[in-house]
Amino acid sequence: MTKIIVVASFYPKKDKNNEVKEIILSMIKPTRSEEGNELYNFYEEKNNDDNCTSFHLFEIYKDSNALDFHRNTSHFKNYRSKIQELLEKPIEVKVLNSIDSI
Repeated sequence: MTKIIVVASFYPKKDKNNEVKEIILSMIKPTRSEEGNELYNFYEEKNNDDNCTSFHLFEIYKDSNALDFHRNTSHFKNYRSKIQELLEKPIEVKVLNSIDSI
């Protein structure tokens, strides 16, 4: 089975950091309780050059079915509908498939 790694980056509009942070924080508990989720960690990056903050999620799912399940949950759909208008640009999402060496 191939694990799925997801890296998602969020760039809040000016003065929307707290709102974006709260929405993502609300995702941690329900996502970590999903059967196929192995890791769901949330990080903050402060850029001192332009005084901007960005947020990043690092997620691991046991397989593509687990990621599909996550994307179809009510908490995922709810967060996606709320967060878009608070961001400077669309969420940057990278979905990585692990490569197992023999």
